Amino acid sequence: MTDPIADFLIQLKNASMARKSQISIPSSKMKEALAQVLFKEGFIGKVAVSATDKVKKRLSIQLRYVDKMPSITGVVKVSTPGRRMYVEKNSLSRIMRGIGTIIVSTPEGIMSGKQARKKGLGGEIICKIW
Repeated sequence: MTDPIADFLIQLKNASMARKSQISIPSSKMKEALAQVLFKEGFIGKVAVSATDKVKKRLSIQLRYVDKMPSITGVVKVSTPGRRMYVEKNSLSRIMRGIGTIIVSTPEGIMSGKQARKKGLGGEIICKIW
């Protein structure tokens, strides 16, 4: 069994470490939502969805660098297909004293841990990124 979300996150990290300017991967609704959260949190640049034909879509992501250092230096996939990790609204922690972020799948959609704390929501922890 494969985990497309873990593949997506590792491709982002590896492309950042290899100093690529952008990547293009197969698209899905979950990957698009994750990319939008990463864009809002400042980890990646512009996100675009392009249709190669009637059925297939590609997600193009421009990578972001700060002072020639990649903005994504670490990724940990918390929930896996075989082990889901859930958190209550009171248990959402900060990553690396606020430098990193947690991405959470809540009943209102995918959002960062900061947004989930503000809205008072818990859910499935997808990943931690810094």
